[in-house]
Amino acid sequence: MGGIIITLCFLILAVSASFLQNINIIKDPLESLINPIYAPPSSEYWWGTTGQGYDVFSRTIFGTQAAFKVVILATGLSLIIGVPLGLISGYFGGKLDKFLLFLMDTIYTLPGLLLSVTLAFVVGRGIFNAAIALSISYIPQYYRVVRNHTTSVKTELFIEAAYAMGATPQRILTRHLFFNVVQSVPVLFTLNAADAILILGGLGFLGLGLPENVPEWGYDLRLALDGLSTGIWWTALFPGLAMTVMVTGLSLLGEGLTEFFTPRMR
Repeated sequence: MGGIIITLCFLILAVSASFLQNINIIKDPLESLINPIYAPPSSEYWWGTTGQGYDVFSRTIFGTQAAFKVVILATGLSLIIGVPLGLISGYFGGKLDKFLLFLMDTIYTLPGLLLSVTLAFVVGRGIFNAAIALSISYIPQYYRVVRNHTTSVKTELFIEAAYAMGATPQRILTRHLFFNVVQSVPVLFTLNAADAILILGGLGFLGLGLPENVPEWGYDLRLALDGLSTGIWWTALFPGLAMTVMVTGLSLLGEGLTEFFTPRMR
């Protein structure tokens, strides 16, 4: 429940960010010239301003929007590719299964951040490009979970009965196997989302994430480095705190879903 509440709060902020700006509750996150530099938190600038004159509160709220866009795209792409490959590989087996296992194990052995950084160099900056760079490292996880479940479930009597009654492989995969092997996918989705936020922050910190005209927590933390040595704490505290709380919420949600889908843990 704690994970649900935290995640919903961030989701509401992401959806309502543009509306809050239109009614002048928060400032324009890209507006810098008219704001003072390194203004401390006050009634006018709630979380202060950066060395470039950006409003920290506004950029932190809009950073939630960017994080959700990239994370949902990245985990969605991984799910769309990994789940069908796992079903096909586990059901048909043979040389195709061996090839896909070798390919996925090769990708899985590479560190997620290193792989994402390498791909970010290749595809460039942007929301969709960052999602592609993040998604590649998560595909093997969905593949392995679904493939292992499919291998065990395809020997059950109801699958053999469907095959004996003339069901095609496509029908067996979509109607009989799919809903019996995806119970762990929601858990994996939330845990990957939490990990993706951290990797996206790392890419932004390295200058490889989103374009500079898109507010993003990792990039804001990079800009905050210049002021930390002079005691400017607010430019790093609030974006870092937002990232930490959102990752914690998604991790709690994933742990809760694990208990929900595992009767023994309940």
